Amino acid sequence: MEENKMKKKVMVAIDESECSHHALQWALENLGDTLAASQVFIFTAQPLPNFAYLSASTYGAAPLDLITTVQENQKKLTLALLEKAKDICATHGVDGETMTEIGDPKDKICEAVEKLKIQLLILGSHGRGALQRAFLGSVSNHCVHNAKCPVLVVRKPA
Repeated sequence: MEENKMKKKVMVAIDESECSHHALQWALENLGDTLAASQVFIFTAQPLPNFAYLSASTYGAAPLDLITTVQENQKKLTLALLEKAKDICATHGVDGETMTEIGDPKDKICEAVEKLKIQLLILGSHGRGALQRAFLGSVSNHCVHNAKCPVLVVRKPA
C-alpha cells in the first residue's frame, strides 16, 4: 500500500470506440515506462440508458424485465470492455485497475479525476468538426477545460 502512495496516478478513459482503443494503445506504446511505474486506472462511464425507444416499441411503458435485460447487457458489455483494456495493458507490463460509473461520461470522468486525485488523464478524440461538437458535445474538450489535472488527448491519424 505504501508503494501506491509514491506512484503517480494516471487515468485512461475509454469507451467502445476505435479512437479510444487507439488512445490506449498509443499511451502504452509511447508512455509505457511511465505507465508501468504509475498507478493506472482504466475508466469508462456508462451513459444513462435511454428507454424511450423501448416504450415506443412496446406501445407504452416498457416491461420491467425488458429494462432489466437491457441494463444487464450494458453492464456485461462494459465489463468486457474494461477486461479487454486491462489485458492490453498487461501485455505491455502495465497493471491497470478498472472502474466504471453510470452517468454522462464527461461529468463522470472529471468527477473521478478529482475523487482519485489523478495527475494525468489520457483519452481519445473522435476528431469531430466544430459543428458536430456543437450538437453532439465533446467529452475530450469538456475534460480539457474542466478536469483538475493535465489532459492528454490522443487523436487517431486519418
